Amino acid sequence: MSSQPDHVAVAEDVVLSVRDLRTDVATPSGRKTVVKGLSFDLKRGETLCIAGESGSGKSITALSIMGLLPEPMARVSGGEVLFQGKDLIKLPEDAMRRIRGGDIAMIFQEPMTSLNPVLTVGRQLREAILAHQDVSGSEANKRALAMLESVRLSEPARRLKQYPHELSGGMRQRVMIAMALACNPKVLIADEPTTALDVTIQAQILQLIRDLQRDFGTAVIMITHDMGVVAEMADRVIVMNHGNIVESGTASDVFERPADSYTRHLLEAVPKLGAMTGVDSAARKKDQPEAPVLEVEDLVVRFDLHGGLLNRVTSRVHAVEGVSFTLAPGETLGLVGESGCGKSTIGKALMNLVPWEGSIRVAGQHVGIGSAQEQQRRRRDMQMIFQDPYASLDPRMTVGEIVGEPLVIHGLARGKDLKDKVASLFDRVGLPADVITRHPHEFSGGQRQRICIARALALSPKVIVADESVSALDVSVQARVLDLLQELQEDLGLSYLFISHDMAVVEQVSHRIAVMYLGQIVEMGTRRQVFENPQHDYTKRLLKAVPIPDPRRRRTVFDVPTGEIPSPVLPLGQSVERVRYHDVGDRHLVAVA
Repeated sequence: MSSQPDHVAVAEDVVLSVRDLRTDVATPSGRKTVVKGLSFDLKRGETLCIAGESGSGKSITALSIMGLLPEPMARVSGGEVLFQGKDLIKLPEDAMRRIRGGDIAMIFQEPMTSLNPVLTVGRQLREAILAHQDVSGSEANKRALAMLESVRLSEPARRLKQYPHELSGGMRQRVMIAMALACNPKVLIADEPTTALDVTIQAQILQLIRDLQRDFGTAVIMITHDMGVVAEMADRVIVMNHGNIVESGTASDVFERPADSYTRHLLEAVPKLGAMTGVDSAARKKDQPEAPVLEVEDLVVRFDLHGGLLNRVTSRVHAVEGVSFTLAPGETLGLVGESGCGKSTIGKALMNLVPWEGSIRVAGQHVGIGSAQEQQRRRRDMQMIFQDPYASLDPRMTVGEIVGEPLVIHGLARGKDLKDKVASLFDRVGLPADVITRHPHEFSGGQRQRICIARALALSPKVIVADESVSALDVSVQARVLDLLQELQEDLGLSYLFISHDMAVVEQVSHRIAVMYLGQIVEMGTRRQVFENPQHDYTKRLLKAVPIPDPRRRRTVFDVPTGEIPSPVLPLGQSVERVRYHDVGDRHLVAVA
């Protein structure tokens, strides 16, 4: 009798209960079960992290709970999802629609495909609020603005009038998060909510989710492959592999005493910031001083913004302002910074994909000068690996045609010679030659990135610009791709400009580091100088924000910056003050405040 109240209290504490969930998908060879008997309880105010790699069934689990599976291609074939006494699987669509977005909200992994491209950000936020809350239009407007402020979006009033394509990936993700949090949901399902975000923005979002839990008792299911985020946020952890739960327990148990070999493998593959402390970067082969393979001097990239009745130029985005650096043969320069700091714009300028001013020399030759024929020949020396391996591959071409295309365009191979060269490029990146007749959609993310690397190698370049080339990959796939890049560097003497916001990865692969902030480099030096002795406040803040994959070192409060976020947009006629550098010793350059 005395135990009854405790039992009731525990039962009331559970907001979502999943029992023996099974989900099937249709494949060319017949029906396949991708979630196999998943069960868990989610309590009020709790964070449950579902971890695992691509194909483990974690995202399908979220879509099954939300009733968002693309039927009849995928469907729940068994089990229950109990919320407030109702089985969500059996609910009709109109009843589910009332719960979805209001009581149970979801943050999706890919913000561009989750936002409507033809509606402004403000309209989409207002629609989400008005659909689930009984408020006036003006109150919805106020709440929409407040939500954008709470996710620390710069110039929030202006963002309300913009369309999704006008925002960066990180900004779009914050809009998605604002939309999910607008109705104070009881359960928040976050599918890789911080994968594409910078470490400081990631810290802000995680703090935002924690505040929501504290203020409203929101329960969170966080789906991620980032074990640092799991260590920071999880009360309990479920590790999935091929649709099965292979490990379940408290965060400290799973991290400190992993029982399953798959969990151990996952944890070992995680790049850890500080793992290279005290270790000098791998020595580059240099018998005599070599001329830089890439020299960038006073690079400037600006974009005009139009407005007003006559659509005249009213302001200017100062994306890159007077950046200079060199890259030696066989060296990796890590270019780090947050979304909008100009690091990807530098990569595009080097490839002549955006208009730029200044001087770019590759192997002593000026880029962008000379006849079209001369410029095309110079393009062989520098190639790019893009962030999204799917978007940068033509879905209508076979992967063999994609990798061979640069050789055809530059007239370097044809017929059997072309086939042999393509086969050897596939072999070089660890893919069997018999896959060359397949199309991009038939490959995993990691394999697609290998295909992009093979294409970049086709013209035997001297420099490869790798723009966030591993940010979308699982940790074990990421580790294999990074190993491949380093192996290619050793064998072929390649130089990399490695653009990334992942500080632990940059530490692992770079010889030198350049830290960017608002279009300018604020600190530059060797890996040891920058990571072990950071001098600029911004560098210190970046390093401090990196989540550590160890629950014992969990931060109780994230160090989140306050105040208005600076913008690179200035009215016409205003100029950016150029930074001056102080050498703190041995070419460790730091911007003078």
